[in-house]
Amino acid sequence: MIRIATHRDHSSWLLLVLLFGCLAALSGCSNKGSAARYAQAGANCFAKAVPTAGEGGLAWGNTLSAARKKSMDSCMRYASRSGGTPKTCQVVMAKCK
Repeated sequence: MIRIATHRDHSSWLLLVLLFGCLAALSGCSNKGSAARYAQAGANCFAKAVPTAGEGGLAWGNTLSAARKKSMDSCMRYASRSGGTPKTCQVVMAKCK
């Protein structure tokens, strides 16, 4: 018996192919490390500054003092944008590799 394909059969197949294509594209993005986005090439030190309210800042630098300064600048900028308190920014973590 020969079955004639209907429009509904093709649309189901197409939907399935699109679904798998989207999943494949998304899975390729999941392997990227989040720290790599913020790290400077060759930077050994990082610092994190946070305000009492709002968003803080994480920064990398060649020296500990450079990383601390950058994180404080970022904290003040992001805290003011997020409706927080930029004058209360404090470095809560600072390390070198």
